[in-house]
Parts: sequence; C-alpha cells; structure tokens
Amino acid sequence: MLGLTLLSVFSAFLLGGFRIVVPPKHTAWEAGEALTLPPPRLKGEVTVEEAIASRRSRRKYSGSPLELWELGQLLWAAQGVTEPNLKFRAAPSAGATYPLEVYVEAGSGGVKGLQAGVYHYKPENHSISMVKPGDFHRELCSAALGQEWVGRAAVNLVVCAVYERTAERYGERGKTRYVHMEAGHAGENVYLQAEALGLATVAVGAFHDKQVSAVLSLPENHKPLYIYPVGRKP
Repeated sequence: MLGLTLLSVFSAFLLGGFRIVVPPKHTAWEAGEALTLPPPRLKGEVTVEEAIASRRSRRKYSGSPLELWELGQLLWAAQGVTEPNLKFRAAPSAGATYPLEVYVEAGSGGVKGLQAGVYHYKPENHSISMVKPGDFHRELCSAALGQEWVGRAAVNLVVCAVYERTAERYGERGKTRYVHMEAGHAGENVYLQAEALGLATVAVGAFHDKQVSAVLSLPENHKPLYIYPVGRKP
C-alpha cells in the first residue's frame, strides 16, 4: 500500500506539479551546421574522491591542444544529457528549467581538428554549432580585464544564463538565486571533469559583460556568468 501511495505521489509530482521545460531550439543566430561530438565516456581512471581532493584553480597551461573528445567530455559534464527519456542533465536544475547555455571560444590550434571560432553547445544531441569563425582569445582576454590565462588557454568555456526560463516559474527568487546556484553546480562539474582528465581550469567571474557578449555574438537574453579557461597542465 505504501509503495502504491508513493508511486501515486511521484506520478502526480512528475505529471502534474512538476513540468519539465525543454529550452527552445536556437537556429536563427547559428552560422554553422552541428558537429556531433564523440560520445561521453562514463568510466575513467580517477575516482570522484580523488578528483575532489586534487581539484585546484589552475591558471597555467602547457599550450598543447585538447582532443575533440576531451572538449566534448567537459561540455557533457557541464550540461550534457544524462537521462535520455526525461532529458535530465549532468547538473541539477530548479524544476528542470535549465536556464544555462554554454559557449566555446576555441583558439587557433586549441582543439585538434576544430576550426578556431565561437561555438554553441547543444545538450540534446551532444553537438556544437559554430556561431562565428576566428580566434578571439585576445578580445576575450581584454573583456576579462586582461587576465592572461584567458588568452593562454586552449579553449574558454563560457557559461551563460537565460534568466526567464527559471523566473517564469519561480519569479524573482529563481532569477536571483536558483539560476546562479545552477551555474555553480555546472561549474564544479567542469572543475572535477577537468581534474579527472588531467586538465587545468579556473573559474573567471571578473569581466565586462557587454564586451564578452559582443566578442561571442551572444543573443540579447544570454547573459554571461562564468568563463572557464581550459588547457593542459604544464
């Protein structure tokens, strides 16, 4: 009886009061076709405990490029789909509203086989689409107050927020709390995944928002919250 009751409650929660929000697809501002990334790897050589213990903010990089699968692994850790039916993602989200969008600013030679440019990550099919070609390391570094690690990284992951997705359900609390909490969840996933892959990263929150938006050609409602420079450990 208890099991049936719990099942009924869960069903009502899932189908009634809990509505999964699927973020709208974006096509008008994406310049390139989707590039499907290698499937995420679900087993590694580093345990969660080891990654937590060794995690540090690292600002020095060797200059060697990343592999495409490593970039894909980082993006999956940040916002990848981990439950294909309900489309749940790697980082928890208030009401599964998923307000975050992740962009990649890849420098020349930053990722093997990937043209330099700005890319947008699509969690639903684990792919990236080019927003515009070119190496924008210098411009992004300038927008980030000259923090040199932004300019020296192989790639920069930029986590952005679409506030209205969460605010529509949770109002001001969703906008001022839940979205930022979620950015932290995703960011820690990036840290731990980077550590597990032997890569280095640091969370950068000091930058000129409008300049970052201009460098990446972001849509008006995609607000940058974090920059994560990523490279190989020296």
